[in-house]
Amino acid sequence: MDLQAIKNRFGIIGNSPGLNHALNIAVQVANTDLSVLINGESGVGKEVFSKIIHDLSARKHNPFIAVNCGAIPEGTIDSELFGHEKGSFTGAVDSRKGYFETVNGGTIFLDEIGELPLGTQARLLRVLETGEYIRVGSSKVQKTDVRVIAATNKELLEHSQTGRFREDLYYRLNTVPIRVPSLKDRKEDIALLFRKFAADFADRYKTSPVQLSEDARVLLMNYSWPGNVRELKNIAEQISVLSKDKNVSATDLQQFLPADNFNRLPVLAGGKGSVSQQEFANEREILYKLFFDMKKDVNELKKMFFDVLQNPGGMGHHIPMYNGNDTAMQDLKPAVSSGNYISSTGQPVLLNQNNNEEMHHHEAVEESLSIMEKEKELIIKALKKHRGKRKDAASDLGISERTLYRKLKEYDIEE
Repeated sequence: MDLQAIKNRFGIIGNSPGLNHALNIAVQVANTDLSVLINGESGVGKEVFSKIIHDLSARKHNPFIAVNCGAIPEGTIDSELFGHEKGSFTGAVDSRKGYFETVNGGTIFLDEIGELPLGTQARLLRVLETGEYIRVGSSKVQKTDVRVIAATNKELLEHSQTGRFREDLYYRLNTVPIRVPSLKDRKEDIALLFRKFAADFADRYKTSPVQLSEDARVLLMNYSWPGNVRELKNIAEQISVLSKDKNVSATDLQQFLPADNFNRLPVLAGGKGSVSQQEFANEREILYKLFFDMKKDVNELKKMFFDVLQNPGGMGHHIPMYNGNDTAMQDLKPAVSSGNYISSTGQPVLLNQNNNEEMHHHEAVEESLSIMEKEKELIIKALKKHRGKRKDAASDLGISERTLYRKLKEYDIEE
C-alpha cells in the first residue's frame, strides 16, 4: 500500500524522514506475528502506530484492545490481564476473563509497558514465549493466541540494567523496534499539523480557520513542544476558541504558549552509586561543620579560661579574643598575687587577700556513696519525722512495717 494512502487513512500529517521511516517499518511488520516495541515521547501518537499494525495484519477482523499499564493498580493488574477465579481474593464474587482471554486471536496493545510490576512481567514473558497463562486463583493452564504490541516513553534497556525491568522480557518485546520521532525532531511538520487542527476546530465550533503570520509560524516552529502533537493540538484549539483576531501574530501566539524558561539542557547522568556518592558528600559537609563548631567552642573555652587567669577579680570584664597562634596558653604558670595585681613567680598565692580579714579554711568532706548508709540515714529521718511511729515511718518510706523492723535490727538503730 502506498505510504500516502496510509497517512490519509489513519489521519497522519507530515513528511519528515523520521516519520516516514517509522511508518515503513510498521507496514512491513504488520503481516507478521512478531512482537513490536514502539518507543517515543509522550504525545507522539504511539497508539496510532499500533492500530496501523493491527488493521494491516491478518488479525484485523479480530478484537483489538489498548491497555494503559500505568493506569491499573499493581494489586489488580494480574486479574485484569489474565483473569481470576471466584473467591481468589476479596471482592472476587465471580470468575472473570482477562484481556488475553477476551482478545484471543486479536491484538493487545500494552501502553506504558515500563510500569508493569516485576511479577506481572514474568507472567507476560510466559505468554509471549508459550502462549500459556494461568488465571489468578486457578491452577489450570490456558492457551491464548494474541499478538502483543508494547509501547513506552522510557529507556527499557537502562531500566533492565538497574533491575526495574526484566532484561529477558525487553529482548522478547524488542523483536521489531519502532521509534516515533518527537515533534521537535520534525519541525517541518509543525505548520502542517497546526493548519489541520485549526481547520478541524473551525469546523467543529463553526468559526473561521485561524491563520498564522510568518513571524508566528517561526515562533511555533522554534518552540520545544514537550507535549508533542498532543500539546500542539491543545494550543490550536485554544487559539481557535479564544482568539478574537483570526490572523494571529507572534505577539498573539506568545500569549498561548507556556513559559519555556526552565532549563532543558542535557545534564550528566550519574552512574551506579551516584546516589550514595551524593549522600556521602552531604554527610561529609555535616562532619566538616561539626568540626568547625567544635574548634570554635574550644577557642571560646580557651578564651574564658585565659580571662579567668588574667582577671580573677573581674569576671565581668572582657579581654581580647584569644588567638589560636598565641603561645600564652603554653607558658601559663601558677599565678602569684601581690596586693592588687598578679605576678608570675611560680609560687601559689591567695587571690584578693585582705590583710584585715581572717582566713576561713574549708575542709572538704567526702560524701559517702554507700547505699546502706543512705538507707540507714533515711530510716532515721523517717522515725524522727513521725516521732518513732514505725507504721507511719514505714508508709512514708514505701516499705512494710515488718521490713522496717528487720532494717532496724540490721542497722542497730535505736528508736
